Order: sequence, then C-alpha cells, then structure tokens
Amino acid sequence: MAHAASPGLWALAWRRLRADRVAMGALAVVAAFLVMLLLSSAGLLAADWEEEVAVNYAPPTFIGADAGTRALAAAQLPRETPPNAFDPLGPELAELKAQVAASHPPVEKATTLPFGADKWGHDIVKKTIKGGETSIVVGLVAALVAVALGTLFGALSGFYGGVVDDLFNWFYSIFTSIPSILMILTVAAVLQQKGVTTIVLILGLTGWTGPYRLMRAEYIKHKAREYVMAADAIGASGWRRMFGHILPNVAHVALVQMSILVVGFIKAEVILSFLGFGVPVGVVSWGSMLNEAQNELILGKWWQLAAAAGAMAVLVTAFSLFADALRDALDPKLK
Repeated sequence: MAHAASPGLWALAWRRLRADRVAMGALAVVAAFLVMLLLSSAGLLAADWEEEVAVNYAPPTFIGADAGTRALAAAQLPRETPPNAFDPLGPELAELKAQVAASHPPVEKATTLPFGADKWGHDIVKKTIKGGETSIVVGLVAALVAVALGTLFGALSGFYGGVVDDLFNWFYSIFTSIPSILMILTVAAVLQQKGVTTIVLILGLTGWTGPYRLMRAEYIKHKAREYVMAADAIGASGWRRMFGHILPNVAHVALVQMSILVVGFIKAEVILSFLGFGVPVGVVSWGSMLNEAQNELILGKWWQLAAAAGAMAVLVTAFSLFADALRDALDPKLK
C-alpha cells in the first residue's frame, strides 16, 4: 500500500501563508511594487518623468489651480507681436524667425496634474515611480549583499569554531559597538562617491552583523546533527557539509533576515539621500524627493512630500507584514 509523501518545510510554509489573508494582501502589494520596478527599468513606465509637462508647482487636480498658477501659465504662453512697418534686421531674418517658430510649436503646460508637479513641472506620479525604482533596487541588492556576507561569515565561524570563530566575533564586536547610523555615515564619507552602487556597498558592508549572529548560532547547532556527522563519515569536505548539507536546512533563516533588511535598507537609503550622501544629481529616489520637499513645505507645496512618504510607507508596511508572516510560517515550532 502506497503512502502519501509528507509535505516539506516550504510546502507547509506556503500553506500557512495562503491561510493568512493579511500576509497574502501584503504579498500582493509587494508584488505590485516589484512589477512597477520592472516596468520602470524597462522604460515602459515613467520613462518621460523629466519632461516639463506642467507649470512650476502645479497643484493636484482635486485642489484646482489657484490664481497665481493660472497667471503663470498665461505668462508662459507665446504672445503675438504686432507687425512692424520698419524692420531694421531685414526680411531674411524675419523669415528665418518665422520658420523656427513654425518648426517649434508652443507647448501649453498644464495648470494641474493628478498629484501635482514639482518646481520644474515634472509629474509627481511619474517621479515617484522612478524614485521607487532606485530605492527598491538599493533595498533589495543591499539586503542580498548583507545576507550573503552574514551567511558566509556565520557559516565559517559556527562550523570551524576556535580561532576562526574568535576572529569573526572580534569583527562583529567592532561593528556592533558603533551606532549603525554613524557607521553608515563613516563609510559614506570614506567612499566619497555618490551613486546607487556606493549606497549598496555602504549598506551591505555595514548590515551583515544581524544575519551573521543568527547564522553562526544555526551552524553551531546543526554541525553536531546526525546528518552532518554521516556526511563527514562518508568523506564529505567541510565546504560541502557547510553549503551542501547545512545551508539548505537553515536557508529559511537567511530568507527571513533578507526580507527584514530590505525594509531597513529602503529607509536607510532615504536617510542617506536626505542628508546628501545618497544618489547623485540627475538620479531621483524617494530620499532625494524628500530632500527637495523640505524647501517646498515653506511655500506650502506639500504634494511631493506626501507622494514620496506615502509610497514608502505603503511598501515598508507591506514588506514588514509579509516578513512577520514569513517568519511565523517558516518557524517549525508553530503549527
């Protein structure tokens, strides 16, 4: 009589996640942001975010254009000049001016947009989408770098112990003895270059301590298990036992840590860009939008701040809820 195979860890975790409506809703929101990221990276969404489609500080449509905005739009429209009987520049130059004017027709700029415009007339919706591309990429890639380093260091420290463990614990103590924001700013000042790659390196090289601590404990626990001792008995090398036998059984810990770090790194990128250590000029992110918005608030222009902060709050909240649900689903102690 054939017996049905028992479900594995990942199958049980997916079953628990599907039963959690909050987790599935959060996963849908995160998936929507990732789809937006892919479309923006491919140039299919918000590719023209730098076009000046509206007047300066055009308010949201649901507010309506005020008198000052309508006057600015009217001032930017071309005016017809009365004909002059005597043109000292000659008819040739007048004809050339007419040809140039015909080849470059005036563009009437909008006085309102669905969620307003910034001081250059850029659409806030498209700018928020393009800024989300930068912030999400930084969060995902930096979390991947931090978890990879933490897993590697934790595996070496927990598996070999002795001098190797003391060495990595010494590095861990140095990194954790300094406040994280000071460590991030110190590395940013040393690198002295702005860019997405620099931010990823800053966050990845300073965020490996949390995954390291957990992975070290998991490797210390698993290296004494029967399946690892059996692999040692048949001649498996240390690296094969670490990454071929132990790692698949502790991968859920690294996955949960990555989902948690993504949230923290998105917020860290916003802080770095707000302080001027983030993306360079010409690259937009949620942090650079918030940096611009602090001056706009003095003028009463709040819509760029609301758009960037609202998008970040929705993504961070959804990712946090999903990370909590994923941690609970992967915990074998919970049924």
